[in-house]
Amino acid sequence: MQWVGKAVGSLLGFAAAGPIGSLLGLILGHRFDEGYSFAGKNGKGGPVPRELSGLFFRTTFELMGRVAKVDGRVSEEEIRAARRIMHTMQLTPEQVTSAIGHFTAGKQADFPVAERLAELGRQLEGRPDLCRAFVEIQMQAAIAAGPVDLAKRRLLWRIASALGVGRVELAQIEALIRAHQRFKSDHGDAPDLEGAYKVLGVSATASDGDVKRAYRRLMNQHHPDKLLSRGMPPAMVALAEQKTHEIRAAYDRIKAHRAFK
Repeated sequence: MQWVGKAVGSLLGFAAAGPIGSLLGLILGHRFDEGYSFAGKNGKGGPVPRELSGLFFRTTFELMGRVAKVDGRVSEEEIRAARRIMHTMQLTPEQVTSAIGHFTAGKQADFPVAERLAELGRQLEGRPDLCRAFVEIQMQAAIAAGPVDLAKRRLLWRIASALGVGRVELAQIEALIRAHQRFKSDHGDAPDLEGAYKVLGVSATASDGDVKRAYRRLMNQHHPDKLLSRGMPPAMVALAEQKTHEIRAAYDRIKAHRAFK
């Protein structure tokens, strides 16, 4: 499973910044694999980090399949969205087979959603950054496949809740992902004002002070250097960098509208 770090890194990079992010995640993920291999050989940290990385990869595609099937059928667009993610990750044939197998397992009627979420929640306890990243990937896949209906939203909320991600944060995650889509389609233009407020998780009637506090809080949560210092795997740097770009653009849009410093 030496490829898992590269695969997860590529997946996170893709969720953050498309093909370029995927490449960066692949490189950083390779370093992640090498680092944990070294730790295991020297008895420092043991096999747990590698097992966690494997669980993250497996459960990512299992729940992606479950979300796709929760409304009763998996559409062609949902299959294409999953395959685009696999392709952008530049998975080897072995890795693609593994990812497809996990996705297929998640589609089955008897897939143990509660058991898998409980296991993932236990392993990610105390790792809120990884929890958020997992939820972001699930939301990214759901949005990429088309409209997110009520059944999908309920399951996405169940996943988020199991990992300690609240409704406000989940709404912010969706806003960030949709804002990123607009950034790509608008060639980096600032988001619309309504979207900017959603990205920061505040209302249009919030005070300037509340806007500034929300911005600082989100930047603190996503700042790459701070996240690395808190133990975030290097493979997630591309994701953090993209999110800080989106948060800053949203704040700048509101700041320009309100004309405050």
